[in-house]
Amino acid sequence: MRATFPASTRRRNVRVACLLGACVSLAACGEKPAKGEGPYAELVAEFVPKIEKETGLPFKTPPKIESRTRDEVGKFVRQQLESERARKQLAGQESAYKLLGMLPDTMNLLGLLQKLLEEQIVGYYDPATKVLYVVDGAAPALLRQTVSHELVHALQDQYVKIDSVQAQVDNADRQAAAQAVLEGEAVFLQLRMDPNAGPMLKMPGGWDRIRDAMKDAQTGMPVFSAAPRAVREGLLFPYIGGADFVRRFIEKRPEKELLLDLPISTKQILNDAAYFTDSKATRDLPVAVTLPAPRTGTVLYSNSFGEFETRLMLVQHLKDEALARRGAGGGDGDKFAVVRTADGDALIWATAWDSAVDAADFLDLMGDAARRRYELARIAFPGGATTRQYDVPAKGPRPARTVTLRLEQVNGQPVVIYMDTPAKIGAALIDLAGITVAR
Repeated sequence: MRATFPASTRRRNVRVACLLGACVSLAACGEKPAKGEGPYAELVAEFVPKIEKETGLPFKTPPKIESRTRDEVGKFVRQQLESERARKQLAGQESAYKLLGMLPDTMNLLGLLQKLLEEQIVGYYDPATKVLYVVDGAAPALLRQTVSHELVHALQDQYVKIDSVQAQVDNADRQAAAQAVLEGEAVFLQLRMDPNAGPMLKMPGGWDRIRDAMKDAQTGMPVFSAAPRAVREGLLFPYIGGADFVRRFIEKRPEKELLLDLPISTKQILNDAAYFTDSKATRDLPVAVTLPAPRTGTVLYSNSFGEFETRLMLVQHLKDEALARRGAGGGDGDKFAVVRTADGDALIWATAWDSAVDAADFLDLMGDAARRRYELARIAFPGGATTRQYDVPAKGPRPARTVTLRLEQVNGQPVVIYMDTPAKIGAALIDLAGITVAR
């Protein structure tokens, strides 16, 4: 999952049934008896030349495909989620999301993801073994969709090492962008090969109809439907957001160039102007934001959110998609840290902005989001004020907290600093002068 969750925990190369459901409804082709060696030899023989033709890339080695029982697949999923790296990332992401009010305080994210993936999994390509695995007993139409999708991942892995993409854990935004391309290409190519979806894509509004169908398909998955919005949207983004990016890419450039020129931020995935420029040198590249060590406590986890997750956070509390898009759209790079102190966990988040107008807009919207997150009354700040502070009273087991927002100039660039800390610590948690921004 990720654009909201780390790839090592999300297993974005796992094909999930909630999206396949939409494709199944578009597929009307029957199955023929398998021929050749292996349980899916005929499907491989059918799809490989189609995939090579669409992408413009040949398979360097023949793909391998095997079947697995659902129990074996469940064991694989648990192993991915329970690795040391995955546990550390999930714990950090969970803490950050809870501090931002995007997950309930009582939620166990690891347990939820395990249930989600075991509920939805149909097949997966494992870059470690270079084998495509399919769950035994899958419905014929679902089997076709799974094999066609995972074969694309097998081809991608021969040109860009999927394991290396998943290992980019220190820059979650860049990792999310690359994963969106990998999943998005597999989804969009899979649709183009479908006898019904393919022609629909060529019709006016056809992609919009298919995209809406994929979103609606999640309602048939009870665990998925009951998950928090941040989790659901994070799971869907690489498939739907990624497919939309690939669709736009191949309207402008040959698809065989896609894997050679991966976007490096979710801003580039979401905005044509950030990626599709005359040259790479004129693209909107994120700056590197660094945070100083806290004056007290220990950093548990630090990473970047990027535009997609910033949107998620804003819409969670503002309940307005247009405002969330506007508020996140001018971001130019960010860094956050979860800090454990003796008085409770704290969140520090510094975001750089393209312009002072973008920064001021985010300052206002983020302040309103924080107010709504804690159900506080509206505060009338003086016009042009570059600092916002919200004193959050204790409630039940939650002690009093302080939310502080400040708009600063760092190396000549506007930066908004957001801090949610135990009230005893407040804005003194870090030295703001220690924040840096660099290209």
